[in-house]
Amino acid sequence: MNKRTIELLVGFFVLLGMLGLLFLAMKAANLGSVSSSNTYVLQARFDNIGGLKVRAPVRTAGVTVGRVTRIALDPKTYQGVVTMAIEDGYRFPKDTAAKILTNGLLGDQYIGFDPGGDDKNLAPGDTVAQTQSAVVLENLIGQFLGNKADSSAAAASGSAK
Repeated sequence: MNKRTIELLVGFFVLLGMLGLLFLAMKAANLGSVSSSNTYVLQARFDNIGGLKVRAPVRTAGVTVGRVTRIALDPKTYQGVVTMAIEDGYRFPKDTAAKILTNGLLGDQYIGFDPGGDDKNLAPGDTVAQTQSAVVLENLIGQFLGNKADSSAAAASGSAK
């Protein structure tokens, strides 16, 4: 093989490597699964959205049924308003609950739908009435440490009597 052929092969493999890195970056950022299907919009209000991000999945029973399209703050209630695009093939009862959940212990956050048993379904543009805010790890640790300090102080005052 001559030098020109080797240089072309090396360039081709470098290009393949760059395309592979681009593919992995798109998958890691949840941009690789662009759905071309029709969607409808639902909203939910949360007291605390934690680390939820735009493009986060909306799941029910572990199946991705939509994506978060917008996150805003309601200036009157000071709640986070999350707008979601749900694929047309999925309809949820009016008493569906939306929860902000985490993948694993420290993973990304997503919205989980717990369907209810109502006969009527949520219509496009409706707001999910039942919501559960994100569990913030720092708050849990603070509560745990506060409870431990209270129980230690109570034990110390009890033994001093």
